[in-house]
Amino acid sequence: MESILIANRGEIAVRIIRAARDLGIRTIAVYSELDRDAVHTSMADEAWNVGTAPAADSYLNVPRILEVAAESKASAIHPGYGFLAENAAFAQSVIDAGLIWIGPPPSAIQMMGDKIESRIAAEAAKVPGVPGTNEPLTSADQVKAFAKKHGMPVAIKAAAGGGGRGLKVIRDIEEIDAAFESAGREAKAWFGNPAVYVERYLENARHIEAQVLFDSHGNGVFLGERDCSLQRRHQKLVEEAPAPGFTPKLRAKLGRLALSLGHAAGYESAGTVEFLYSDDEFYFLEMNTRIQVEHTVTEEVFGVDLVVEQIRVARGEHLSVTQTPEPVGHTIEFRINAEDPSRDFMPNPGKLVKYQEPAGPGIRVDSGVVQGSTISQYYDNMIAKLIVSGRDRNEAVQRAKRALAEFEIGGVDTTIGAHLLILENKPFLAGDVSTRLVEDTMNFSAVGRKTAAVLPEDEELTERSLTVEVGGRRFTVKYWAKVLTAPGSGTRVAPRRNAPKLSKGSALGGGEGVVSAPMQGTIVKVHHKAGDSVEAGEAVCVLEAMKMENEITAPNSGEIVDLKVQVGDTVSAGSILMVIR
Repeated sequence: MESILIANRGEIAVRIIRAARDLGIRTIAVYSELDRDAVHTSMADEAWNVGTAPAADSYLNVPRILEVAAESKASAIHPGYGFLAENAAFAQSVIDAGLIWIGPPPSAIQMMGDKIESRIAAEAAKVPGVPGTNEPLTSADQVKAFAKKHGMPVAIKAAAGGGGRGLKVIRDIEEIDAAFESAGREAKAWFGNPAVYVERYLENARHIEAQVLFDSHGNGVFLGERDCSLQRRHQKLVEEAPAPGFTPKLRAKLGRLALSLGHAAGYESAGTVEFLYSDDEFYFLEMNTRIQVEHTVTEEVFGVDLVVEQIRVARGEHLSVTQTPEPVGHTIEFRINAEDPSRDFMPNPGKLVKYQEPAGPGIRVDSGVVQGSTISQYYDNMIAKLIVSGRDRNEAVQRAKRALAEFEIGGVDTTIGAHLLILENKPFLAGDVSTRLVEDTMNFSAVGRKTAAVLPEDEELTERSLTVEVGGRRFTVKYWAKVLTAPGSGTRVAPRRNAPKLSKGSALGGGEGVVSAPMQGTIVKVHHKAGDSVEAGEAVCVLEAMKMENEITAPNSGEIVDLKVQVGDTVSAGSILMVIR
């Protein structure tokens, strides 16, 4: 294997480039027009344009990616996570093109990538799952029938999904119709497949992951567990290893279940088997047939480079580790996202006018940004991953407080303030965690909002660079130009201000009765027409940004006297959506 094309972007592309370089392998990046100057494009040995900003036209553009692989003479393709990582058809097309696929066999992706099929496979392997349906739903009435039989709450999930996308938890039977429709839309947007299923939602359970590795010689190894219980909007926020309070007996039981499922699937490469842990029992959720966002905590605690292992397996080599090692110390990962915790973690795309990572003992930062980078509405809103290690959990927590305080980001709202509050939460500090802990017990309304840089004032000559493309391949030309800088320093940052108090999901208004867009995005649903009467707090439309749906509510009761948007409209932050008088 002489070269690897990374069919992804951002921090995972950077992570794969580094692993390949450790092995002396040439790297080839792909990028959308929006990512022409992204970090991963400049880090790789070469970079190629694969399309316009929307992922469907670039990072999901299979013909163009395969075309670039041929033109760049790539030996292999690594999909990272997200995008095409769990697309069995893409994996097969890579193999059919004579390239090495760095991932599990297409048959395993197909079996485990479809959450319904994976539930059936788990039952056959005697791995117990959460009670649910084993066929795609065709109507909301099927969800209602399941709820009447098994009780509330229930969860509607994307059959082709993962990462909390296309997942809707329902606690009131009156919410089922809207949730069924919304889950299908999100599933289609994220995975290109609107199929959903329903299962019982376990309250106060822990979300536990098992990391596994398999090679093509029949060897499989369990690399311990991760606790990913701290979530918001059904997406992970904090992950740690080992899981607080887990005994060697529990760890061994988890390993047996995960390896049993992997062997049954004919699995190769790195994979993650996810479980809910409740009342001393493990319930199978899904198997992610890719590297995970949170793979870093396993690497730190168990001392294994999981991306390097993926490459070794793809080259036909044996695993470098043959049995579960003992965990050393404790590691916690914090997802630093462009979100406003004070407004229900609403996505907040924008430019990073200031970006300074923390450092020091036990600190690792995986990122794909620098100061000046833009977090776009077209892609995931993660800025970086802060990974903090200590000799034990207490030391990791104390070190994390210091690292988060050092992490400086300006220009967008971030989750840093939320993480600092989590580190003061008594149940979290005691290891008493569950998937409901963040949303049920923590109040983020006072978390500070974004800072803004003041424009520089004086002129100064500095080195700049210009990106050009020749035949679709990216090249960088350096030159010198005058830029503006503040006298004696860089940028000045405005003081933080508390966020305005808003009801959950409400928009920022431009005056009484004016409903405006809280961020750039696309209108995917309008609940009412002009002339309809609405109540304060009632849902009026749904705005999709970063492939997440955000419900916009009425700021006051009255009549919609002016409706300015319809389904499919793209709006910018602050755009007036409607007026209610």
